[in-house]
Amino acid sequence: MKLKKEFVTHESGGEQIMVSTDTSAFSGLVRSNHTAAFIVDCLKSETTQEQIVDAMAAEYDAPRDVIAQDVARILKTLRRIGAIDG
Repeated sequence: MKLKKEFVTHESGGEQIMVSTDTSAFSGLVRSNHTAAFIVDCLKSETTQEQIVDAMAAEYDAPRDVIAQDVARILKTLRRIGAIDG
């Protein structure tokens, strides 16, 4: 899976902002916390849910099951707005 090319991100004040350049798909603004921004950054290249969990587990000191739940929740939201291919 990968972030669709129509979705662009920008870092501002420690926060990631994502917008769609395709207004027919999603016309809004997504403000991401640090965890969601990490996941979105992983999605800028082809990856899997498990690879994202692995990358987060290597970066953060948190239980793997909590990380996996967070990743699943954020991916579900990104799929709902049509931000992910695959």
